[in-house]
Amino acid sequence: MPPCSFKPSAYKGPEYKDVLKIKEENVVPCIKQYYKEPLLIHQGYMQWLFDQNGKRYLDMFGGIVTVSVGHCHPKLTKAMEEQLHKLWHVTNIYLHPNLYEYAQKLTSKMPRDLKVVYFVNSGSEANDLAMMLSRAYTGHFDIISFRNSYHGLSPYTMGLTAMSFAKHDIPSSFGIHHAMNPDVYKGLWGGSQCRDSPVQTDRHCDCTEGNCQAADRYYEQLEEVFRYSLPRGKVAALFAESIQGVGGTVQFPKGFLKKAYELVRSNGGLCIADEVQTGFGRTGDHFWGFESHEVIPDIVTMAKGIGNGFPLAAVVTTPKISQTLDLAFHFNTFGGNPVACTVGMKTLEVIEEDQLQKNCKIVGTHLLTKLAELRDEFEFVGDVRGKGLMIGIELVRKKKTREPMAAKHIADIWEACKDMGLLIGRGGINGNVFRIKPPMCITKEDADFTVEVLKRAFCKHTEKCEKCLPNGI
Repeated sequence: MPPCSFKPSAYKGPEYKDVLKIKEENVVPCIKQYYKEPLLIHQGYMQWLFDQNGKRYLDMFGGIVTVSVGHCHPKLTKAMEEQLHKLWHVTNIYLHPNLYEYAQKLTSKMPRDLKVVYFVNSGSEANDLAMMLSRAYTGHFDIISFRNSYHGLSPYTMGLTAMSFAKHDIPSSFGIHHAMNPDVYKGLWGGSQCRDSPVQTDRHCDCTEGNCQAADRYYEQLEEVFRYSLPRGKVAALFAESIQGVGGTVQFPKGFLKKAYELVRSNGGLCIADEVQTGFGRTGDHFWGFESHEVIPDIVTMAKGIGNGFPLAAVVTTPKISQTLDLAFHFNTFGGNPVACTVGMKTLEVIEEDQLQKNCKIVGTHLLTKLAELRDEFEFVGDVRGKGLMIGIELVRKKKTREPMAAKHIADIWEACKDMGLLIGRGGINGNVFRIKPPMCITKEDADFTVEVLKRAFCKHTEKCEKCLPNGI
């Protein structure tokens, strides 16, 4: 494990067994933890987390893609502490300088006419507002998202999210249509030249530079939604993640989203980019994920990394679209509070000062290349994909069938990584994709440690399965 000079303070909280007892008796059961023996995290510093016993872990999941510049980054901690001594909360019935200074700095990162922002507190809130705004502005009701997408779990956004395990059996999808997901690894079309990534799939395709046949086929499927499902083909909006996050770091074929935007706009709709996970330089090449698709949205939603773990989110749109909100009273008590805006401003500054977008490009490409070597070595590593520090590793029974690896085996590998000090996430509809989306401050040494731990866990799994299963997996 790479060295770390930071020393955590002594843990003084309740005993581990008491925490579990309180969880059982006083916390709703839907709040579940990772691992057979859940970690009790006591402290964090940059890319490191420490449990109650002082054991150190490399956090390669960043609090679900939320810690962008590092746990308890000293510059953010100092700025927040100073603000806490001045002003916590007044709501926006009064002017306070933080909101307006931050609004100007944040929108300066946006292209063209995306110059108006509304601050909220979470990604679900941001997507809620974007849904309402698109319907009110266009006068249309129907909205399209993609299968395998994740846009939140509020009663409103649950309809947008197209993953069955994230849906309660309540009315939530009225006016929502889920188009075929343009997945070049598991979908009907796609291959080794379709993805904007340093690592391609092992599928063959006949695509050429500037002509992705998979993009054309998936576009035809989207056209089918307009032809058969929408009233007179009219639509309020298309929601799309620049890279699907919870769905397992799925990337669309090159050129697809650009064609999709043109189709939506030609039928009276708005294009909404969900940058909750891909924004703020994480993908390396660009500050915003949508820029990789060569598109400019009408509305952009953002959260998670915007505040490095502090509750903060935003909806950015054009002045013309934003005027729709003024037709009726709309208010958010905590949105844009002085502390949140301070943290948001300082996060932007640190991303620039520490050159974290560049770091995502360099370290992310290094990590993806090393992970691709593991894919070539192990039969059950079906795909490695992503850009920058937005990475997915899909585990399968066999490369040829792409059938998901059994849940028990995935859990065994995952637990082994944790025991060796590596924390990674899981995603995909079958939970068979390891999600690597760390604080953007990680180093090449951290990346190498990640690969080494994964390789040891894979080797351990291979040895175990060769002894007990006929086909090795």
